[in-house]
Amino acid sequence: MAELFNETNPDVAIRVDGPGTGDGFQLFCAGETDISDASRAIKEEEAAACQAAAIEYVELQVAIDGLSVITSTANEAVTCLSYADLYALIGPEAEGVDNWNDAEALAQQLGSTTDLPDAELQVFGPGEESGTYDYFVADGPIAEFAEDQGQEEVSRKDYNSSPNDNVIVEGVAGFDTSLGWVGYAFAQENADTVKLLEVSAPDGECVAPTPETIASNDYPLSRPLFIYVDKAKAESNPALAAYVEFYLDEANLTQVNDEVGYINLESSALDETRSAWEGR
Repeated sequence: MAELFNETNPDVAIRVDGPGTGDGFQLFCAGETDISDASRAIKEEEAAACQAAAIEYVELQVAIDGLSVITSTANEAVTCLSYADLYALIGPEAEGVDNWNDAEALAQQLGSTTDLPDAELQVFGPGEESGTYDYFVADGPIAEFAEDQGQEEVSRKDYNSSPNDNVIVEGVAGFDTSLGWVGYAFAQENADTVKLLEVSAPDGECVAPTPETIASNDYPLSRPLFIYVDKAKAESNPALAAYVEFYLDEANLTQVNDEVGYINLESSALDETRSAWEGR
């Protein structure tokens, strides 16, 4: 979006940086950034940090993404994983599990009917600084099972973690019976080297991530994507306000989302986002 804006506004300097949603909110609530991109909604403690620093913001949903569970294209034994399977493979009780089949007993105890293969397991995923980690592990289906099981931790610690999606995809692609998770846009971009698995929620059917299933929320790991804008900085900086206006133009947002593989909002949902911005 910054590149597109600079095509017609070359004199406006925009810096886009990472590495993740959680770290981004720390910078934002310390007044160090104007906009915070987020692959999850802001947490209560993060909002409290902003409030303590007298930073008022407006939350703007800009797209939809589907968190994708991936394996190597060579892994023909696995096509769908249930929430119970994911907990048994990635949750805290999976610490030390290095074979898919060793997670099957716990998964079945939790309601799974999946036949997990007798194959070596290596897990690759984002670290705790990532909104993708938060959505999937810390606040999502794995955390729910961990709470039900009375576990204080929400995930195994012995997986290959990285804030870089390229590193995660390379790890998954390079090991025949791997397991990992990244956003749908990035997984789809690398569909020639990784395999996107279907996912089933409790009492649900296996659903593959596609633009249609993500947009309809039929895919159980669909998630909103946001930008958070510092209202005072938007008021004092005309270039910042102009950038957000440009960002929320439907043609611009559609162009960028289509290019990177995010799912566009329905027109009514985008109208709500624009109303939130205009009523800030």
